Amino acid sequence: MSRYRPPQKPGAKYFSAEGELILKEELHQLWKVERPKVTQSVSEAAALGDRSENAEYIYGKKRLREIDRRVRYLSKRLEEVTVVSGPPDDTDKIYFGAYVTLEEEDENEVRYRLVGPDEIDPHRGYISIDSPMGIELLGKTADTEIEINSPTGTRTYCIVKIEYE
Repeated sequence: MSRYRPPQKPGAKYFSAEGELILKEELHQLWKVERPKVTQSVSEAAALGDRSENAEYIYGKKRLREIDRRVRYLSKRLEEVTVVSGPPDDTDKIYFGAYVTLEEEDENEVRYRLVGPDEIDPHRGYISIDSPMGIELLGKTADTEIEINSPTGTRTYCIVKIEYE
């Protein structure tokens, strides 16, 4: 059995100002708050003696690796992103950061915001610009119909309204 994984397609390099702030807060929380606490507990567990059977030591070291991995990812990601803080010049089309109101086939309206892949939040209606719907919406104008292929079949939406905040 091989452990090979094909390389992932790189995600969009765009962030909203709000998304950048959230990632910076997570990085600060991990690096300045959580990591010192875990490091302290690991050093206390190591002082107890036999490390091979010391669960606190083993799980503390595991948690440190998880924190370090996430800190590396966040640091690298924050260096390479472009923060989009204002609306585009042409607000009649859908671009990054747009709030889009769609009408489904059954005349229900749904509202989505196009954000970067690290900012996805289905409860708030934030979808990635890399998602099938996000890709289909980019560059479209109001009163345009789009078709999205999903596992449950093809769905048709009509773009009702485009807003930028």
